[in-house]
Amino acid sequence: MSKKYYTYILTHERNHIFYVGVTNNIERRISEHRLATFGTHVGHYNIKKLVYFEMHSDIRIAIRREKTIKKWKRQWKINQIESINPNWLDLSKDWDLTKYNKKKV
Repeated sequence: MSKKYYTYILTHERNHIFYVGVTNNIERRISEHRLATFGTHVGHYNIKKLVYFEMHSDIRIAIRREKTIKKWKRQWKINQIESINPNWLDLSKDWDLTKYNKKKV
């Protein structure tokens, strides 16, 4: 069974600020972003809306893609998002993330 790695873009409700990341478990990572506190970049700006992601089978490709997207101009990111998500919907809206919301004791 091959591993899956994800490069993703999050934004906040008004779609002005972007966060680009990479993970091997997108559901867990989105859950972590949603639980982020005010002291973090994601928590401070309420960046919790998943608007774009792509899957890779090689972590090196996923990381390279993340670094590339981070360097893009804002409009290029917007174009990429709108190529698969023209209405800027939260792609994780219907995911059951409760299994990742357990507090560690």
